[in-house]
Amino acid sequence: MEGLFDDDCFAIRQAARYMSQLYDRHLEKVGLTITQYSLMGRLERTGLMTMKQLAEAMHMQRTTLVRTIQPLRRNGLVSSEALGADARALSIALTAAGEARLQAGRKHWHAAQAEFEDRFGEQRAAAMRSELFAITSDSI
Repeated sequence: MEGLFDDDCFAIRQAARYMSQLYDRHLEKVGLTITQYSLMGRLERTGLMTMKQLAEAMHMQRTTLVRTIQPLRRNGLVSSEALGADARALSIALTAAGEARLQAGRKHWHAAQAEFEDRFGEQRAAAMRSELFAITSDSI
């Protein structure tokens, strides 16, 4: 047990699973996972992105991104288009149906955010976000 409590990776992954379950529970009401919601939000903010750009922006492996996008494409929430002659180079965009679903999910995302901050505290949550974003920034 000694090594368990000083294992940064384990602690972060455990917390990530907990957070994903909390947000997924709220977002399932609109048929989205937190990963799908976050990806769609990124596309809403940036507009059209290539798979490579989106994978880098989301800090995801491309294969994981493909698995996340497939149901979104199937449900008409995102569109993809081959760029030039290379069919493997895809651009991804949010559709009007995707924008509507993202908008519908916002109140559920806010409910999840509020539930977490009520339990953990707003200031602690803000400090934690700052520290976690620092991990994935270029400043390390």
